[in-house]
Amino acid sequence: MQRERNKWRADAGTRGVRLVSRITSSIAKLGDEDLLDLHDIFRSDAGSPLDDMASAEMRRRNLQP
Repeated sequence: MQRERNKWRADAGTRGVRLVSRITSSIAKLGDEDLLDLHDIFRSDAGSPLDDMASAEMRRRNLQP
């Protein structure tokens, strides 16, 4: 029983890492205007993971909000 729980947790962690990777990749593929829109949407929720990801991509592209 313990082994099954550990395997489930490991699988859930792997799925979580893959999901975050896919989200980050999707954000990187956005055009500049769409990225600015995404940043505007999540700006009110400062510190959220999506706000952080959008802000990081904006810094990488040297875009100003």
